[in-house]
Amino acid sequence: MLNTNDKRITDRIIHFDSTILQALKQMDENRIRLLLVVQDAKFSTLLTIGDIQRAIIKNISLDEHIASIVRKEAPIVSKIGDDITSIKSRLLELRSECMPIVNQQNELVDVIFWEDLFKKNPLLPKGKLDVPVVIMAGGKGTRLRPITNIIPKPLVPVGEKPILEEIINRFRFFGVKDYYVSVNYKAEMIKFYFDGIEKDYELSYFMETKPLGTAGSLFLLKDVIKSTFFVSNCDVLIENDYKEIYDYHKENKNIVTIVASLKHMKIPYGIIKCGENGELLGIDEKPELTYMVNSGMYILEPEVMNYITENEFLHITDLIELLRSKNHRIGVFPVSERSWLDIGEWKEYFDTIKYLDDK
Repeated sequence: MLNTNDKRITDRIIHFDSTILQALKQMDENRIRLLLVVQDAKFSTLLTIGDIQRAIIKNISLDEHIASIVRKEAPIVSKIGDDITSIKSRLLELRSECMPIVNQQNELVDVIFWEDLFKKNPLLPKGKLDVPVVIMAGGKGTRLRPITNIIPKPLVPVGEKPILEEIINRFRFFGVKDYYVSVNYKAEMIKFYFDGIEKDYELSYFMETKPLGTAGSLFLLKDVIKSTFFVSNCDVLIENDYKEIYDYHKENKNIVTIVASLKHMKIPYGIIKCGENGELLGIDEKPELTYMVNSGMYILEPEVMNYITENEFLHITDLIELLRSKNHRIGVFPVSERSWLDIGEWKEYFDTIKYLDDK
């Protein structure tokens, strides 16, 4: 009998006829990346955040049922009576959050979780990255005043560490060792902090003599960075597999990939649709809209530097539009709403603090 008192299990169960949006929200609410799909009381398959991301990239509607996107091949499961050694081996091979246990009737009877078997070993990524990362940390952070009157935004704490260090630590999790930080406002404080901590990575600084924008300052690295690289604003944290983002970028031969966050918004009014002469065509009562927004993280190919003029202000979004006009491919990689943590304004800052404290 399945232990329905274990919230970890019930939080992961989703029915075959649920929509993609329902699955995405369930993952976000429970901070998980894998769901167990059931149909007619039988275990059916697994649904991962990667399955949903690939569906969004293919422009499949979030209102479609998950049946249209789940993998057709039979998932790897364990059976009642399988010894714990074989279960551990399968989990290690898959690097999965959990392993479903089924009986002869294919009913879900238990779930074994990674943390139960590997208490001292966190679930590591399936792949590593060896790419440089550029972090834009030169702004004044005016929306976070008065704290940024005292310390620069990159040193604003989220938990026990400043936001800039948290960004670096997330990339370090995937093996990244080379970081280039754009500094200007209170640059000496940033350097002083990072000079005083132990680091297992290389951290270099480059400074604008005047504001150049997110893309304009990249010209200062034109003769330094010769490979694919990440760019991140210094006020965002992305909770996703960075290797998956990188692989998507390379497989699709993008010159730039924008990491975009899904946002869900419920309109608290009835939306009226009108025709000619004010004729009412319909009323959509309190609709929920889902759209993608720019998260502030990107992957770029080094040739984008050829489109940046020395000492000229340029937003990265303007650079992207310029590249599109030259028929270069720009890709968009979606992440879930709760996978994008923003501290750019006070409300978002406190939401991020609460989210990290609850983890």
